[in-house]
Order: sequence, then C-alpha cells, then structure tokens
Amino acid sequence: MTRIDRSLAQSLALASGIEAPPLLTKAMRYAVFPGGARIRPRLCIAVARACAEDHARLSSAAAAAIEMLHCASLVHDDLPCFDDAVTRRGRPSVHKAFGERIAVLTGDALIALAFQGLAHAADTAPARLGALIGIIARAIGAPSGIIAGQAWECEAQISLAHYQRSKTGALFAAATSAGAAAAGYEPSSAWYSLGERIGEAYQIADDIRDVVSSEHELGKPTGRDQALGRPNAVHHLGIGSAIERLEDLVRSAIEVIPVCPGAADLRAHILGEASRLLPRELARPAA
Repeated sequence: MTRIDRSLAQSLALASGIEAPPLLTKAMRYAVFPGGARIRPRLCIAVARACAEDHARLSSAAAAAIEMLHCASLVHDDLPCFDDAVTRRGRPSVHKAFGERIAVLTGDALIALAFQGLAHAADTAPARLGALIGIIARAIGAPSGIIAGQAWECEAQISLAHYQRSKTGALFAAATSAGAAAAGYEPSSAWYSLGERIGEAYQIADDIRDVVSSEHELGKPTGRDQALGRPNAVHHLGIGSAIERLEDLVRSAIEVIPVCPGAADLRAHILGEASRLLPRELARPAA
C-alpha cells in the first residue's frame, strides 16, 4: 500500500503547483486519499512481481494509473445525474464536498493524469509504454471500458454480462494485463481473462453487499441497484446462486493463471483477496 500511495502522490504532484486551480487540486487529492482497499493496483503489482518485475517504477506507475481511473469513475458515478450518492468511503462524495462542477472536472483531470503519470515513469522502459497505454485506454473507453459500462445504465435494456464486463471487469483485466506488460511479458489473452474473472467475481460481491450490507458498513449508500433499476446478480440469480457463481469465478481465475515464476504467490494473493469479498456472515471456507 505504501508503494501504491507513494506513486499516486507522485502523480498528483504533477497536477499541482502555483498555476493549478486550488479547488481542483484539493478535490483531486480528496478523491484519491485516503483510498479504499486499492484492490486493482495491488493486483497489478502482484502480477508484475509474479512475472519477475525488472522495472518497479513502471509497474508502480501502471498500478497508480489504474487506481486513478477507478477513483475518477467513482467521482462520476456519485454525480447527481447518475447515482446521486452523498457519501463515498464514509465521508461526503466529491460533488457534495466541492460542488458538481468541480466534481466533473476532478474526474476528467484524474483520467488525464493517469496517462501523464504513466508516461512520466516510462523513461525506465520506454519500449513498454505503447502496450501499457493501449491496455489502459481500452479499459476506460468504448466499446467495453468503464465509460461504456456507465453508458449501459442509460440504455432501456441492459445485458448483465456486458454491464459487468465493462463497468467492473475492464479495470481488473487492465490490472492483470498491465502488470504483465510492465514486467516485459506479452499481455496475452490469458492475462486478460484472469482479470476479467476476478473482476466479475468482485462485481458479484459488490452486488451482494449492495443488497445485504448497511451504509455504515460500506461507507456509501446501499440498495442503489434496485432503486435505480440497474442489473444486480442477486436480483438475477438469487443470493445462493450468486455466491456459487462468485466462488466458481475465483476457482476458474486460479486455473487460468499463465505460466510465470511467481504463479504460486499470485494464486495466494488472489485467494487472500477472495476471502474478503463477501460479508463475514456469508463467507464460506475456500475449497
């Protein structure tokens, strides 16, 4: 976490200074710090380490870029035109703390800064920058990035699979693919598939928490999927089948880990993260 937060702070420093609008600078930092579990950047670094990373600064920058894009998506998610959420991580959401106009600009600025920070760190391995930019850009745009995921909420009919693949799976797939690419590995479909499966498992867990947890436990409003008519795995499958689907995804993710020097450590990392996905009262021992 220290490594990730240090890289995030270094990127944010690129967007600050006497020429920067003070309110925007403050809101950007507010959106990023203190963070949540940093699941996506930790996964990115875990993959880079499993691939025997040789340029830690680059993989840290890739991890930070993915986290900034995640934070940007949360700022936009919370806006009145989407979820109209008043809290995030147990405190006022960015649009409540700084106003709607600054919140829109904060999300936009974090998206730009993600790529700026990545480019700034690429002097250690410039030949790998092109692949990293392609991986991360794919995860945020159309047709299947997080922006497309948000756009699915604007459609009259929503495919649960397309929605989850874009809204959540895309950044997890970027985390695994970028971790491998930053370490000099080919960002193959296997690395992408690994991230997609972890992302879908995480989205199902998030759907479950939205149904069974309280706002106090999550630090954000709950019951929003039902209130806004959004797809939710629990509503679609039932709680028992949703948990079974999550467990199947974790098992299949373990099975598709590509050959790499640190495969055993990566497996342990994924299982450790999976053990914390469900609320304690619903969690079952890993098989």
